[in-house]
Amino acid sequence: MIDWKLAGTVARGVANMQPAGNPEPFEQLAEPAAEAERLVSAYTGLVAPATPPAEAVERPAWIDANLASLQIVMEPAVGRIGGKLGPLGVIAGSVMAVEAGAISGFLAGRVLGQYEFPVLEPDKPARLLFVAPNLAQAATSLDAPADQLLRWVALHEMTHALQFGGVPWLREHLASMLRELLGALEMDPRSLLRVPDLTDLRAAFERVREDGLATVMVGADKRETLDRVQAFMAVLEGYAEHVMDAVGADVLDDLPALRSALQRRRRDRSGLLKILERLIGMDLKLRQYEQGKAFCDAVVARAGIDGLNRVWSAPEAMPSVAELDDAVGWLARTERVEPAF
Repeated sequence: MIDWKLAGTVARGVANMQPAGNPEPFEQLAEPAAEAERLVSAYTGLVAPATPPAEAVERPAWIDANLASLQIVMEPAVGRIGGKLGPLGVIAGSVMAVEAGAISGFLAGRVLGQYEFPVLEPDKPARLLFVAPNLAQAATSLDAPADQLLRWVALHEMTHALQFGGVPWLREHLASMLRELLGALEMDPRSLLRVPDLTDLRAAFERVREDGLATVMVGADKRETLDRVQAFMAVLEGYAEHVMDAVGADVLDDLPALRSALQRRRRDRSGLLKILERLIGMDLKLRQYEQGKAFCDAVVARAGIDGLNRVWSAPEAMPSVAELDDAVGWLARTERVEPAF
């Protein structure tokens, strides 16, 4: 139902509206990727049979990869919902294509690196992407040395590569949770075709402002699954954030300045961009970075990296949303758990 060609056209247009830098300094990735894999493995103990080669890509290539993954995720649910609409499905599909394209285009101008894989197809190969013009723009705007920024981002993305490559159950577990959520979507595309009254707008705004767009689209009976997904993502991101700082402290010239600059980049947005980020869930992801990193830092401070690695022992060892703010309680619950690698 979604016109993915239209989505791609919109995404490229939105991406082109954002400033970009000279990608050339970020096109040689073999050495920083190999260094990152060696350092992250030495610190965490995570080892993968193979990690995908690092690829320097332009924004259009990232958009293509992102929309391909998005299509795999969205088509089953959209097809189920759109079948109820009849002729209105064509119009709704165009509206959703524009929305998907706008979101992808916005992200294409912001993403520095990404461990990319089809989340609902755990056996398909992954890619390790670095968006070279965005890295160049970030280095300029943050006043950061290009080589230092690249090495630091490589630590983060290689941590994800080793998480998913070194923990056998991780990709299937994520796919299973997402399938459960997608089966619970209550979104009705017909709502896109009518003008809501003031009461509708106020109620929807309050729900999105409080809980994010995902909660609005998923029924209350699946809130527990959504919480598990969000806690899972917080651990993934927080672990990578912890590792990039713990390892980077020994190999980067001025890690505190890099960390401070990156935090400013994540927070400094115009009013319109802040609204857009909130609607597409980026605000939630920022909270995931912060909450997840605080949890991981607290666990390591008490039990070392081996204690934190209990999260990879089994899905049941993952912290709940409440435990993200209770590292001591989580450590007590998992005291007899051993890492699975």
